[in-house]
Amino acid sequence: MTSPASVVLVFLDPAFPDGRLADAAQPQLMVTDQGATRGDGIFETMLAVRGSVRKIQAHLDRLDGSAAALDLSIPGQDDWRRAIATAIAEHQAQYPAPDAGDDELVVKLVVTRGVEGAGSPTAWVQVSPAPAAGRRQRETGIDVILLDRGYDSDVAERAPWLLMGAKTLSYAVNMAALRHARRQGADDVIFLSSDGRVLEGPTSTVLLAHVEESADGTAIKRLITPQLDSGILPGTSQGALFTAAKAAGWELGYGPLEPQDLLDADAVWLISSVRLLAPVNTIDGKQIGTPALQKELTAELTGLYAGIQ
Repeated sequence: MTSPASVVLVFLDPAFPDGRLADAAQPQLMVTDQGATRGDGIFETMLAVRGSVRKIQAHLDRLDGSAAALDLSIPGQDDWRRAIATAIAEHQAQYPAPDAGDDELVVKLVVTRGVEGAGSPTAWVQVSPAPAAGRRQRETGIDVILLDRGYDSDVAERAPWLLMGAKTLSYAVNMAALRHARRQGADDVIFLSSDGRVLEGPTSTVLLAHVEESADGTAIKRLITPQLDSGILPGTSQGALFTAAKAAGWELGYGPLEPQDLLDADAVWLISSVRLLAPVNTIDGKQIGTPALQKELTAELTGLYAGIQ
């Protein structure tokens, strides 16, 4: 768990063009803020490596998309960039990494609808060290269970007010799913729709791979993710990795996917901006693919992802 002493907070404030530093060890949010009372707000979480934020434009664009879905007025992208730079510089000054290998920071952008009746949002940047658990899971892999998310794959089109494609602060269900998985001895979850389609993880995007041999003996590698119109959050990491994989000769595919597709895959991963590419070892206790091939494919895709800015 990250101590408040190792967290840097920078609030976006019109009176402070580069952001206003705040003490993370002291209360900063009004108890009447609608982010706290109703979960009414949005966020993005990014990884900074050696002071450079990965995929910052994609995250800022998705933040704007989430804001539009919630009819929420938020600061402009240049304001966010200045506040992010302030927060990272302050963290590096206060808590320098012991070595380059530890220089990974989580950069979180949060906007709430603000204090009820005030009419202005509350917005801040939070910077903290990347958790060790995420790095460990990249290397050792994870065990996953399948859980019903409780709605069908057409709900996003039928009920847009459910905000299925927005990254909102309303993560209580996602966190409950992770706690349930851990009580079952698993590390993570892949959600299914009520009509049996593979959706996403509580904090990640699902990827799977198939490898086939062509007539001339070369390997044909295909990377697949669930359909984006099935009520899942468009993954910035998935999108960036697909671009890199296509350039490296991989074929790409989008669902619809069913649970058996996961079990039949040569490799399955959950990918997110901070944990990055976490190989799935088992799903509901069933081994996925073969360890040797999974390791080979994970190393290749991790290498491709490392070149993404």
